[in-house]
Amino acid sequence: MAGLGKGPGSAVPVWLAEDDLGCIICQELLDWPATLPCGHSFCRHCLEGLWGARGAGRRWACPTCREGAAQQPRLRKNTLLQDLADKYRRAARELEAGSNSAACPGPGSSPGSSLTPRPRRRPALPRVAVEKSITEVGQELTELVEHLVDIVRSLQNQRPLSESGPDNELSILGKVFSSGVDLSMTSPKLLISDTAAGRIRNILQDLEEIQEKLRENVARKEAPEAQTQGELPEAPSSSSCPLPDQSHPALKRASQFAQWAIHPTFNLKSLSCSLEVSTDSRTVTVSHRPQPYRWSCERFSTSQVLCSQALFSGKHYWEVDTRNCSHWAVGVASWEMSRDQVLGRTMDSCCVEWKGTNQLSAWHMVKETVLGSDRPGVVGIWLNLEEGKLAFYSVDNQEKLLYECTISAASPLHPAFWLYGLHPGNHLIIKQVKV
Repeated sequence: MAGLGKGPGSAVPVWLAEDDLGCIICQELLDWPATLPCGHSFCRHCLEGLWGARGAGRRWACPTCREGAAQQPRLRKNTLLQDLADKYRRAARELEAGSNSAACPGPGSSPGSSLTPRPRRRPALPRVAVEKSITEVGQELTELVEHLVDIVRSLQNQRPLSESGPDNELSILGKVFSSGVDLSMTSPKLLISDTAAGRIRNILQDLEEIQEKLRENVARKEAPEAQTQGELPEAPSSSSCPLPDQSHPALKRASQFAQWAIHPTFNLKSLSCSLEVSTDSRTVTVSHRPQPYRWSCERFSTSQVLCSQALFSGKHYWEVDTRNCSHWAVGVASWEMSRDQVLGRTMDSCCVEWKGTNQLSAWHMVKETVLGSDRPGVVGIWLNLEEGKLAFYSVDNQEKLLYECTISAASPLHPAFWLYGLHPGNHLIIKQVKV
């Protein structure tokens, strides 16, 4: 590593936003940052305040990924993050004071700080021209639009404090962690007027249309790229230019498992208080409004839900649309799964999980297997209890095996879902399988 440490005069400008060094609890720069075993960092006083509000005997869980332990971990200062946050503060003060020494240092300059702040949520201008494929650019645009959709949905789902159930632990967490939006709900200014709500709905519809078109364009570009790498196309196309009204340019054949398709429905007894279910029991959504469902001691303490169908023999297949959820896990679990545990972290559950940080993982026998950075829009779950096999497929345009494992279920298994991150409006849909 001889290229590093060339002396104090060789500082390299690093373009950061406040969010890069921020705490998601207080929405401010990290102060006495503590890094949990899962890798996420927060202000120590924020963590202690949040954990203290949860009461004794509860899990000391990470607010982001919900990973935790039976007892409170020892919090130690992350000195590197503290140093970076301090440098950012100094650079920000210099900019506010009108100093030019920290603004866009050139190759021959000697900046006062190697960390130059930039406005929050505004991407830095590229300093080096990087060649990217059309597919890569399309994927990046798709991710950006998905982020915008999440923000608009969070605004759409704001509620006053009187409706949000302040005594409910998960409601409180939802207010704290919802898409970076201040959900203190203490001011009537947060109430959205009918006119503003209509505008938000229009914006959301426009963004969702753009999102769908971007997905179609990316799928259109990926098909010829796959052929150049020696992959066979799924189906021949009569024209290189798809019809304007074609909603799915890449033709999707019926699943090879379609004859075993089931259509599970969510079980309200297991439903977390931070979730709500559609009238047809096929869509589950993150929501912090008071729920009309009857209380049950079998509810999950985290944002999870099981389906009513108990699968104890035979072959079964179902599909889940994950495109409108930024953090999710889908799989199977026994009804006896502990209600304060999370999917995949128990011996009687298994899942694939999208962490929202460009990482797809599988959890089986309390062990994580990283699968890659490609996010499946629709996940197919194949449960073959006759042969003791469980498999997950990406079925956006054609079936692609993501993960397969052997299972030995001592009790019936239920389709299981986890919507974490607690962003209001995020939802998962049990799809109608194409036969």
